[in-house]
Amino acid sequence: MSAVASARRRREVLDALRRGTVPHNGLDLLAVGLGRFESALNSELDSVRAGGAVFKAVRGEYGSGKTFFSRWLGERAKRLGMAVAEVQVSETETPLHKLETVYRRVCESLETAEFPPSAFRPVLDAWLFALESEGGSVDALLEKRLAEVSRTTPAFAAALRGYRHAQLAGDEATAEGLVAWLGGQPHVAASIRRSAGVRGDLDHFGAFGFLQGLLTVLRDSGHPGLLLVLDEVETLQRVRTDVREKALNALRQLVDEVDGGRFPGLHLLITGTPAFFDGTQGMQRLPPLAQRLATDFNTDARFDNPRAVQIRLPGFSQDLLREVGATVRNLYANGSESAERVSELVDDDYIATLASAVSGSLGGQVGVAPRVFLKKLVGEVLDRVDQFDDFDPRRHYKLTVSDGELTDVERNAAAAATSPDDIEL
Repeated sequence: MSAVASARRRREVLDALRRGTVPHNGLDLLAVGLGRFESALNSELDSVRAGGAVFKAVRGEYGSGKTFFSRWLGERAKRLGMAVAEVQVSETETPLHKLETVYRRVCESLETAEFPPSAFRPVLDAWLFALESEGGSVDALLEKRLAEVSRTTPAFAAALRGYRHAQLAGDEATAEGLVAWLGGQPHVAASIRRSAGVRGDLDHFGAFGFLQGLLTVLRDSGHPGLLLVLDEVETLQRVRTDVREKALNALRQLVDEVDGGRFPGLHLLITGTPAFFDGTQGMQRLPPLAQRLATDFNTDARFDNPRAVQIRLPGFSQDLLREVGATVRNLYANGSESAERVSELVDDDYIATLASAVSGSLGGQVGVAPRVFLKKLVGEVLDRVDQFDDFDPRRHYKLTVSDGELTDVERNAAAAATSPDDIEL
């Protein structure tokens, strides 16, 4: 990797931590405690790239790193040539019982190593270019490649054919409209749909066929699989009973289709809290789904099976918090002109003290602390050491944690905490 790329990745990671968010790139630079999963996940990704399909559930309390884990896995998938899509399940924006909205978000968030979101149109163009490079009739090749999809969802192939003809005719408005329709966007003009011989908007059942078509296009355009992350499925616990049951049934349908071999090249990953997987307001309301994901977590966590359909993230301990803090400190120092001062003033002892202080300000709940800890470490300590020659964090920095910078879960933890004023740094 070039020095320029390393500098860019470093900047992206540190900027995200400074904002208190999970970085989208460079997560391999921060990964601690995930080594136990690598072998099993590599095998799963290899299986998907060879035409298999995988379903995986990741459970963990707030702060255990579920979003970090899914994006870390996404980076690994992109390095293997796969595409990645991350969808936040939401009652209003992305209700799981309306799979057409899930498919739409997949297309909006689709990314590859070469293209950021949305990579949907570049992928379509790469696929058509690959067909043209084979010689012969592109329309005939298109129909052949999408034969399986067309048996259940002929509109997907028809719209793709219409998109290609619009491009050849230089009709960008029609081409753009058909890309939107193929991506599940509603309210595409009727005249544009008629030009390709398709009607109406995508519905829940058509979404299965469109996802199947997308996987075909990805594979033939050089991307041998899709990692689809459905994040925060625990939000289903807070919706109306009838909506929750429809959403759980939609998830069961999706899992069944993956198991049934309908989606070769798909790695479906869902993340949620233990309450969702085990509680009466979550997955247990639909026994067939609960049975598919059932995994025994009553044994010692050291012996958890990374190959199981459901895995648990251990969450952060003080040791892991200190380890990731030291990793971030070293990453920061490697690109700083004040590297020696950064390493000297923000040494391992200081990082341990800051980690304990942040955890203490959040009621001693270490699992809730990583986001706030890294935000404080980068934005309030390392940045100042780097910029001010006479700044000493032990003498000039006093930890403060205000309600306004906390999430609801962090705020609840802080309510039972000792005041940060009582913690010596």
